[in-house]
Amino acid sequence: MSAGRPALRMGPAELVQAAAMARRFYLEGKSKIQIAEEFGVSRFKVARVLETALEHDLVRIEIRVPAELDAERSDALRARYGLRHAVVVESPAEAADDAPDPENLGEVAADLLGELVAEGDVLGLAWGRSTIHMAAALDRLPPCTVVQLTGVYDAGTAERGSVEAVRRAAQVSGGEAHPIYAPMLLPDPATAAALRGQTGIARAFEYFDKVTVACVSIGSWEAGISTVYDMLGEKEREHYASLGAAAEMSAHLFDADGRRIGRDLGERCITVEADRLRRIPEVVAIAGGHRKAAAIGAVLRSGLVTSLVTDTAAADFLLNETRPGPRPALDRTDPDGTP
Repeated sequence: MSAGRPALRMGPAELVQAAAMARRFYLEGKSKIQIAEEFGVSRFKVARVLETALEHDLVRIEIRVPAELDAERSDALRARYGLRHAVVVESPAEAADDAPDPENLGEVAADLLGELVAEGDVLGLAWGRSTIHMAAALDRLPPCTVVQLTGVYDAGTAERGSVEAVRRAAQVSGGEAHPIYAPMLLPDPATAAALRGQTGIARAFEYFDKVTVACVSIGSWEAGISTVYDMLGEKEREHYASLGAAAEMSAHLFDADGRRIGRDLGERCITVEADRLRRIPEVVAIAGGHRKAAAIGAVLRSGLVTSLVTDTAAADFLLNETRPGPRPALDRTDPDGTP
């Protein structure tokens, strides 16, 4: 509270009373009825005094969030795409247009998971640089089970990739870890099916239907920005590009309208199925930057994601899109029209 511009229409007694009532209401948390009883006036009188205090700048109300968070963009993005939560982080000033996700997205996502995950939940983590950064930044998490939702990009990187992310999250929470020691993409459906039947992998898959909060990454259909793109040969890349591939999430491909394409690819992958993802109550995507902005929009239109952690560069693109289309995340509808 501060005395700003002169309160010309309020005498000293009124000013003192207004200041006292404002202190009771804004700082001490007392109700208008309690204040009315204390001062021997009606609660309507208290309401008028508080309103006058605001009008005369006797009271100033400031809404402050950490400088790195953009509250206005966050709320606009949440409303435009029908998201449950949207958190927009300031893009680093030195970030290049072709840079990968800013690492501070992982730090903010770690704090968000600390809010969303409750004791006894099952947390699912999909492969992605952003989810790996998020797991590394975790410093608090209620006791929960942590399960890996996809295979790894390269079995040789498991210790510093998604397997380690699952272990890290379980360590912080004090819960069980269920990693998947297998590549994400296999040469053929038969090999993938055989791996899914192995004891450790099958045990992780059994938890997929129990996941209550999932954390995923998003990639655009280009080298270095999509895990699947990097794993495929040139002919396969061209094939899926001809189908309209614009985005990838957890080895699922989407066109610009959010429709899933290339479903045959899923038969060769160790990953959570799209229908299972849709049934998870909270799916948090972590992705940002200019190069991923269109891909983020495509995945949001798929209806698989309920919440998003992104940066101002991607948010500005998403808010200026001329065709956000339906808001499937609001009620988890399937834009494909399939059950």
